[in-house]
Amino acid sequence: MPTSVRPRTKWFLREPSPRARARLFVIPYSGCGASMYRQWPEFLDDGVEVCAVQLPGRENRLREQPHATYEAMADDLAEALLPYLDRPYGLFGHCGSALGAYETAVRIVGRGHPAPARLFVSSQVAPQDGPCGRFLGMTDEELLDELGRLVVELGGKPVRSLLELSLGVLRADIEANKLYHVAEPARLPCPITAIGWRQDVEVPYTTMGGWPVCGDTTDVLLDGRHYTFTGAPEPLRRVLAAGLAPAGAGPAA
Repeated sequence: MPTSVRPRTKWFLREPSPRARARLFVIPYSGCGASMYRQWPEFLDDGVEVCAVQLPGRENRLREQPHATYEAMADDLAEALLPYLDRPYGLFGHCGSALGAYETAVRIVGRGHPAPARLFVSSQVAPQDGPCGRFLGMTDEELLDELGRLVVELGGKPVRSLLELSLGVLRADIEANKLYHVAEPARLPCPITAIGWRQDVEVPYTTMGGWPVCGDTTDVLLDGRHYTFTGAPEPLRRVLAAGLAPAGAGPAA
């Protein structure tokens, strides 16, 4: 009997593995593409596959128009993820992409599809508490400097011409953030892990207290700065793997 082969999707640089026990869909930081997760392992503990999402307007999808709102992004991403929700899964987003991850979970659940095993939100205030953050008021030159710092954090060397290519997407993501405020956010049936970073001056951990409005929330505070997550530090990997552990394997913390 011939086996059906799932067509390759533009939403991932690497097709998710059919051998994964669970999947963690990680959404790129504002202005970045899926390759920003290149320092993350392909698998966390216990068969949890890291699946980096590729959004329009970035890297191999550079010719496509970036989404103007988190809601529009979530509409499309929720549909794109459906073939891969055949096993336990989680969603992870940092800063602005945490809001996109939340909206994607809302869309998936609202359409009657399997809910995430857990939503992970890092360095971001809850939907009803934003928009906030110094990036929202930055000039293009200041944003270019910020992109350069991110490239260095990822282990690269900033090249002005390449940074300028990313500026348009970053500006679009920031405009989406400016537009996003949900006075009465939908409450998710899945648990949420809200991850703060002890030395993060961009989104202080103390500003993240609103997430319990969106669902049952576990708060986690890790050592690190705003961009520490890009290196997939071991404490973060432990939190993510524990949050997607099989039922009865112990609490996520």
